[in-house]
Amino acid sequence: NVGGLPERMRLKLVEPLRELFKDEVRNLGRELGLPSTFVGRHPFPGPGLAVRILGEVTTDRVAVLQEADAIFLEEIRRAGLYDEIWQAFAVLLPVRTVGVMGDGRTYEWVAALRAVTSTDGMTADVYPFEPAFLGRVATRIVNEVKGINRVTYDITSKPPGTIEWE
Repeated sequence: NVGGLPERMRLKLVEPLRELFKDEVRNLGRELGLPSTFVGRHPFPGPGLAVRILGEVTTDRVAVLQEADAIFLEEIRRAGLYDEIWQAFAVLLPVRTVGVMGDGRTYEWVAALRAVTSTDGMTADVYPFEPAFLGRVATRIVNEVKGINRVTYDITSKPPGTIEWE
Protein backbone atom coordinates (compact mmCIF):
# COMPACT_ATOMS: atom_id res chain seq x y z
CA ASN A 1 0.00 0.00 0.00
CA VAL A 2 1.80 3.10 -1.27
CA GLY A 3 0.15 5.56 1.10
CA GLY A 4 -0.15 3.37 4.19
CA LEU A 5 -3.25 3.38 6.37
CA PRO A 6 -4.90 6.42 7.94
CA GLU A 7 -3.86 6.76 11.61
CA ARG A 8 -7.48 6.90 12.75
CA MET A 9 -7.85 3.24 11.76
CA ARG A 10 -5.50 2.16 14.61
CA LEU A 11 -4.30 -0.86 12.70
CA LYS A 12 -0.80 -2.18 12.21
CA LEU A 13 0.09 -2.56 8.55
CA VAL A 14 1.85 -5.86 7.83
CA GLU A 15 3.51 -6.03 4.42
CA PRO A 16 5.69 -9.16 4.15
CA LEU A 17 6.08 -8.76 0.38
CA ARG A 18 6.65 -5.01 0.37
CA GLU A 19 10.20 -5.21 -0.99
CA LEU A 20 9.28 -7.49 -3.89
CA PHE A 21 8.53 -6.28 -7.41
CA LYS A 22 5.36 -7.47 -9.16
CA ASP A 23 7.19 -10.09 -11.20
CA GLU A 24 8.74 -11.50 -8.02
CA VAL A 25 5.33 -11.62 -6.30
CA ARG A 26 3.92 -13.45 -9.33
CA ASN A 27 6.77 -15.97 -9.27
CA LEU A 28 6.16 -16.57 -5.56
CA GLY A 29 2.46 -17.08 -6.23
CA ARG A 30 3.24 -19.66 -8.90
CA GLU A 31 5.61 -21.47 -6.50
CA LEU A 32 2.83 -21.54 -3.88
CA GLY A 33 0.43 -23.02 -6.44
CA LEU A 34 -1.98 -20.08 -6.59
CA PRO A 35 -4.42 -20.13 -9.54
CA SER A 36 -3.20 -18.37 -12.67
CA THR A 37 -6.27 -16.09 -12.53
CA PHE A 38 -4.77 -14.56 -9.37
CA VAL A 39 -1.10 -14.70 -10.31
CA GLY A 40 -1.53 -13.35 -13.85
CA ARG A 41 -4.11 -10.66 -13.12
CA HIS A 42 -3.24 -7.28 -14.59
CA PRO A 43 -2.27 -4.55 -12.10
CA PHE A 44 -5.08 -2.20 -11.04
CA PRO A 45 -4.40 1.32 -9.74
CA GLY A 46 -4.78 1.87 -5.99
CA PRO A 47 -6.90 5.01 -6.47
CA GLY A 48 -9.25 3.01 -8.70
CA LEU A 49 -10.85 4.10 -11.93
CA ALA A 50 -10.57 7.79 -11.03
CA VAL A 51 -7.04 7.85 -12.48
CA ARG A 52 -8.44 6.54 -15.77
CA ILE A 53 -10.97 9.34 -16.09
CA LEU A 54 -9.27 12.58 -17.06
CA GLY A 55 -11.23 15.64 -16.03
CA GLU A 56 -14.34 15.52 -13.88
CA VAL A 57 -15.16 12.14 -12.33
CA THR A 58 -18.92 11.52 -12.26
CA THR A 59 -21.07 8.45 -11.84
CA ASP A 60 -22.04 8.62 -15.52
CA ARG A 61 -18.44 8.89 -16.71
CA VAL A 62 -17.39 5.97 -14.48
CA ALA A 63 -20.15 3.83 -16.04
CA VAL A 64 -19.04 4.80 -19.56
CA LEU A 65 -15.43 3.91 -18.77
CA GLN A 66 -16.40 0.59 -17.18
CA GLU A 67 -18.31 -0.42 -20.31
CA ALA A 68 -15.45 0.51 -22.66
CA ASP A 69 -12.88 -1.21 -20.44
CA ALA A 70 -14.96 -4.38 -20.22
CA ILE A 71 -15.23 -4.60 -24.02
CA PHE A 72 -11.48 -4.07 -24.46
CA LEU A 73 -10.57 -6.76 -21.90
CA GLU A 74 -13.21 -9.15 -23.25
CA GLU A 75 -11.74 -8.88 -26.75
CA ILE A 76 -8.21 -9.35 -25.40
CA ARG A 77 -9.29 -12.53 -23.61
CA ARG A 78 -11.25 -13.76 -26.63
CA ALA A 79 -8.12 -13.36 -28.79
CA GLY A 80 -6.05 -15.31 -26.21
CA LEU A 81 -3.75 -12.34 -25.58
CA TYR A 82 -4.44 -11.56 -21.90
CA ASP A 83 -1.39 -13.42 -20.57
CA GLU A 84 0.93 -11.78 -23.14
CA ILE A 85 0.00 -8.30 -21.90
CA TRP A 86 1.26 -6.79 -18.65
CA GLN A 87 -1.60 -4.33 -18.35
CA ALA A 88 -4.48 -3.19 -20.54
CA PHE A 89 -7.26 -0.68 -19.92
CA ALA A 90 -9.38 2.12 -21.33
CA VAL A 91 -9.05 5.79 -20.39
CA LEU A 92 -11.87 8.31 -20.74
CA LEU A 93 -10.57 11.63 -22.03
CA PRO A 94 -12.02 15.06 -21.21
CA VAL A 95 -12.49 15.74 -24.91
CA ARG A 96 -15.65 15.53 -26.98
CA THR A 97 -15.58 15.12 -30.72
CA VAL A 98 -18.09 15.29 -33.53
CA GLY A 99 -19.15 11.98 -34.99
CA VAL A 100 -21.90 10.47 -37.09
CA MET A 101 -24.22 7.69 -35.94
CA GLY A 102 -26.86 6.71 -38.45
CA ASP A 103 -28.24 9.91 -39.99
CA GLY A 104 -27.33 12.17 -37.08
CA ARG A 105 -24.31 13.92 -35.68
CA THR A 106 -22.99 13.09 -32.23
CA TYR A 107 -20.81 15.04 -29.83
CA GLU A 108 -19.37 12.53 -27.39
CA TRP A 109 -16.28 11.50 -25.44
CA VAL A 110 -13.02 9.99 -26.69
CA ALA A 111 -11.71 6.75 -25.19
CA ALA A 112 -8.03 5.89 -25.34
CA LEU A 113 -6.94 2.26 -25.14
CA ARG A 114 -3.64 1.31 -23.53
CA ALA A 115 -1.90 -2.08 -23.50
CA VAL A 116 1.72 -2.67 -22.57
CA THR A 117 4.22 -5.45 -22.11
CA SER A 118 6.67 -5.42 -19.22
CA THR A 119 8.43 -7.72 -16.79
CA ASP A 120 8.49 -5.48 -13.73
CA GLY A 121 6.43 -2.37 -14.51
CA MET A 122 9.50 -0.12 -14.32
CA THR A 123 9.70 0.06 -18.11
CA ALA A 124 7.04 -0.91 -20.63
CA ASP A 125 6.49 -1.14 -24.36
CA VAL A 126 3.26 -0.82 -26.30
CA TYR A 127 1.58 -4.12 -27.15
CA PRO A 128 1.59 -4.51 -30.98
CA PHE A 129 -2.04 -5.38 -31.71
CA GLU A 130 -3.00 -6.16 -35.27
CA PRO A 131 -4.96 -3.27 -36.87
CA ALA A 132 -7.96 -5.58 -37.40
CA PHE A 133 -8.10 -6.30 -33.66
CA LEU A 134 -8.06 -2.60 -32.77
CA GLY A 135 -10.69 -1.93 -35.42
CA ARG A 136 -12.96 -4.60 -33.96
CA VAL A 137 -12.57 -3.20 -30.43
CA ALA A 138 -13.16 0.39 -31.57
CA THR A 139 -16.25 -0.60 -33.54
CA ARG A 140 -17.72 -2.43 -30.55
CA ILE A 141 -17.03 0.47 -28.19
CA VAL A 142 -18.56 3.19 -30.37
CA ASN A 143 -21.57 1.00 -31.19
CA GLU A 144 -22.18 -0.38 -27.69
CA VAL A 145 -21.10 2.37 -25.29
CA LYS A 146 -23.40 5.36 -25.20
CA GLY A 147 -21.23 8.43 -24.72
CA ILE A 148 -18.16 7.44 -26.78
CA ASN A 149 -17.84 8.14 -30.50
CA ARG A 150 -14.08 7.93 -31.01
CA VAL A 151 -11.38 5.48 -29.88
CA THR A 152 -7.60 5.95 -29.98
CA TYR A 153 -4.70 3.62 -29.12
CA ASP A 154 -1.81 4.92 -26.99
CA ILE A 155 1.56 3.78 -28.40
CA THR A 156 3.79 5.54 -25.86
CA SER A 157 6.51 3.52 -24.13
CA LYS A 158 7.55 3.93 -20.49
CA PRO A 159 9.67 6.02 -20.28
CA PRO A 160 9.00 8.72 -21.42
CA GLY A 161 5.33 8.08 -20.57
CA THR A 162 3.92 6.18 -17.61
CA ILE A 163 1.68 3.14 -17.81
CA GLU A 164 -1.30 4.92 -16.26
CA TRP A 165 -2.32 8.33 -17.61
CA GLU A 166 -2.66 10.00 -14.20
